[in-house]
Amino acid sequence: MKGKALGSFRNEIAAALPALRRYARALTRNAELADDLVQDTLLRALRSEHLFHGGDMRSWLYTILTNLNRNRLRALARRPPLQAIEEHDAPEHPQSGGRDIERALAALVEEQRATLLLVVLEGLSYRETAEVQGIPIGTVMSRLARARTQIKAYLDGGRPALRRIK
Repeated sequence: MKGKALGSFRNEIAAALPALRRYARALTRNAELADDLVQDTLLRALRSEHLFHGGDMRSWLYTILTNLNRNRLRALARRPPLQAIEEHDAPEHPQSGGRDIERALAALVEEQRATLLLVVLEGLSYRETAEVQGIPIGTVMSRLARARTQIKAYLDGGRPALRRIK
């Protein structure tokens, strides 16, 4: 009986693997880093099988991946920043629309980008996204609205409005 349950658990993880990789690659914008993040997610899920009490396996795995990525970002924040060389000075071509969207996504703060990717790319509902990120559903809607506004402003050639903090 337990062997059958273990097989089913592993089959559900295997079925979620393409979606996990897609989300991790969009989140990190680096294929190698994304693959490492997915591998760490799978290891944590397999070790924590006893903590999974049913429900949506994909949401559970997204939660693990999101938390691992947060931990990675916190660790990076403690290190001195490195500035990557970008192609920002390259002339624009009509075929560069994909790059514009990629740059617009890169310009978003991490929380907004992660929320947008979970809803738009992975098709999670607002409620599922809130559960994965451990935030209220209103925060999900707020982050989405801000992310969409900033992406639209970026693609329209304008600068996103800066919020004043008093």
